[in-house]
Amino acid sequence: MDRTHLLSDQDEAHPGPSCPAGSYADPNTVPNDGATAPPADLMPLVPGYESLGPNVIIPPSDFGSAQPQAPSRAPERRFDIPAITEELAQEAFIKYASSKCCYSSKPAKEMVFTDLQSLNTYRYRLETFTESRTTEWDSEPYNGQVVDGFGVAPAPWSIPVPIPSLFQDCEKAVRVPHTSTVKGCHSCLNLGRSACRRCVNSGRSRCAYCGGTGRTGSNRCSPCHGSGMTRCHSCGGVGSITCKTCKGQGKLLCFIKLKITWKNNIHVAVIDKGSGFPVERLHQISGEKLLTDMAPMVYPVVSFPDSSVNAESESGVREHQAQFATTCRILQQRQTIELIPITRVHYAWNEKTHIYFVYGTEHKVYTKDYPVKCCCCSIL
Repeated sequence: MDRTHLLSDQDEAHPGPSCPAGSYADPNTVPNDGATAPPADLMPLVPGYESLGPNVIIPPSDFGSAQPQAPSRAPERRFDIPAITEELAQEAFIKYASSKCCYSSKPAKEMVFTDLQSLNTYRYRLETFTESRTTEWDSEPYNGQVVDGFGVAPAPWSIPVPIPSLFQDCEKAVRVPHTSTVKGCHSCLNLGRSACRRCVNSGRSRCAYCGGTGRTGSNRCSPCHGSGMTRCHSCGGVGSITCKTCKGQGKLLCFIKLKITWKNNIHVAVIDKGSGFPVERLHQISGEKLLTDMAPMVYPVVSFPDSSVNAESESGVREHQAQFATTCRILQQRQTIELIPITRVHYAWNEKTHIYFVYGTEHKVYTKDYPVKCCCCSIL
């Protein structure tokens, strides 16, 4: 997702730059290369931000304000789809057999229908779009920029941040106003440079060509002139490198970073009627959408013709409210009910009876009892 449209009137906290892959393993290159905040015990205490940390979720300030509203009236429609026709069932079966290299198409073409049973299955889906917030100290190299350290820092949930597209996971970090302060760099002790780890501050490292022996065979090693040591290519022979934390400035602009996480939490249940069909095959199958209900807080479905769907809705809504209401802000909920048509087909071929299923709006076929298979991968 393009997050540029999510910028608020607060400064966006700097993203941690990634570590570029080098041609060799440089010990001076570390993961998440860039500024990091000094230890928490060196930072000032900001009122309202006594508990900081990436795993300390801040409870929403408006907990309990939103309540679901009961629906005004019950739906009157009966949600039933009849079994598919024999022509469509046979067409799907022939297509299925033709797609299998070891299946003969004769049973699909010559079969005699004995029964078609409609075994419609419902899929209930509840989506709860939540926003959670955490805070922690962060920093960037200090280059003389304005230090916003005066005034009262606003509470974490009072900082306005535009909401991204609903029901799409997203993350954003912004700087908390009036929390900035300048500190000496803790990584290099305010020097702006750090000792080179490759040469241990000497500026020279073991020659890679001769392995430090000074000789290649019976000859003196040319790159190191027989010394076994060459100029350290990690620091250029200086013995020190620019501090990765402060970028050579010796100082850090420290501030409290507010991290906002939007997440779409999903509860899905398939209400099956004991058809014998493996319901795990329905994950990627489309159905007919019968009901869509979206609100800041949805009310459980109570009057759907199938009581099992009502019970699943009640369970899902209560579960999500208990799980997220105290730790996150629930921004929007959406519940849907789909009917996935499943037809169980009984047929006879070669004086034996068999069964297969036609399911979904795609009319896919499932059977574990196909009459004619061969051992080789050739179409019979």
